[in-house]
Amino acid sequence: MKKALISVTGLDTTGIIARVAMKLYELNINILDITQTILGGYFTMMMVVDLDGAEKSFEEINLELEPVREELKMSIHMQRMDIFDAMHRI
Repeated sequence: MKKALISVTGLDTTGIIARVAMKLYELNINILDITQTILGGYFTMMMVVDLDGAEKSFEEINLELEPVREELKMSIHMQRMDIFDAMHRI
């Protein structure tokens, strides 16, 4: 299973989770785990997602997230989970 970690941060507003989740749905990406909180008016969310169903490459998915970043005025970062798995094997 190819997994990625998606982090979303920025000023809290309505619909952040829905908008990001809808884009992932459109890309056929399954959310495996999610946590979110609001710290001093700033929204933070971490998602572990399964990329196996996606028909696009990691780089193309990252580009597809750009309009969501701009629309929400949020920082959205996607990282490959194999990097974290490798760190824990060392």
